[in-house]
Amino acid sequence: MEGIKISIKTETGAATKHKRITITKLCTTEKEPWTPGVLIGRVMAHLSRYDVILTLRAVWEHPLIHYQVLEIPIELLALIDTAELRGSGKREGRQSLGADVYRESDKVFRVHFDGSDGKCSVRGIRLQDCRLLTSWDYRVREG
Repeated sequence: MEGIKISIKTETGAATKHKRITITKLCTTEKEPWTPGVLIGRVMAHLSRYDVILTLRAVWEHPLIHYQVLEIPIELLALIDTAELRGSGKREGRQSLGADVYRESDKVFRVHFDGSDGKCSVRGIRLQDCRLLTSWDYRVREG
């Protein structure tokens, strides 16, 4: 859209949940140094490049596919700036880091920095914290 910087994310598959959104790759942060402050800074810089983040989702409920287009508030994702990242997993070498992210005392999602591929993912964003722009259903035809 003219003059508006948009990031579009997609989500589909058997693990897609009705009321929770996953962004498997918010951005890539593979460069060193691999420290909490630097990683969070890279995410914040990435978020600052966009005006809007949209997600197109396909939630399977055979025989229907429920499609949704939602706006994920950048202000919500910017709460990553408050995350207290800790090591996770048993990987040798560069360790993955993650944290639950809160708004006041309310958990709003989990952020994860994958030590193997450098991706930042966000899991468990509540549908209620996003703006549903449109939705439709598609019936899968048998045979």
